[in-house]
Amino acid sequence: MSDNNREQATLGGGCFWCLEAVFSDLKGVEQVLPGYSGGTVPNPSYELVCTNTTNHAEVVQITYDPAVISYEELLDVFFSIHDPTTLNRQGEDVGTQYRSVIFYHDEKQKAAAEKAVKHHQQYWSDPIVTEITPLDVFYPAEEYHREYFRNHPDKPYCRLVINPKVQKFKAKFKDRLKG
Repeated sequence: MSDNNREQATLGGGCFWCLEAVFSDLKGVEQVLPGYSGGTVPNPSYELVCTNTTNHAEVVQITYDPAVISYEELLDVFFSIHDPTTLNRQGEDVGTQYRSVIFYHDEKQKAAAEKAVKHHQQYWSDPIVTEITPLDVFYPAEEYHREYFRNHPDKPYCRLVINPKVQKFKAKFKDRLKG
């Protein structure tokens, strides 16, 4: 999608709270919206997605300025902040909702995603299992999921899971962070 020279990327790599916390800090990223995609149930709730019966993945939809950050750069960050070799899980989070997935918006994004998987395979001993599939529908998550890490930094999941990912990301991509 392109609007006023802005584009969108829709990515899933485990808990959407983790992805939102990282992508929100990148220069050129204007909005990161947690939500659900890839499933069969319209307008799912978080509770329903967590039953592992909807086939929806927890995703983030990123609105960005391609003059500042490219889709390829977003994919580089994506592959550095989660394990794309574990099927339907990230750490202790298990289920199809936590799968590694790239929902592409057009054929250009599809080609870039396929190229990124091939490129990043060299860094993993196990095969990358990231799905590359066309975006059908994106359903925004409930309001209380938005900016979860920023709003709840002292919650145990935020301290023990999200914060280490954010710190690793900030160290690796410090030149790409917002001022």
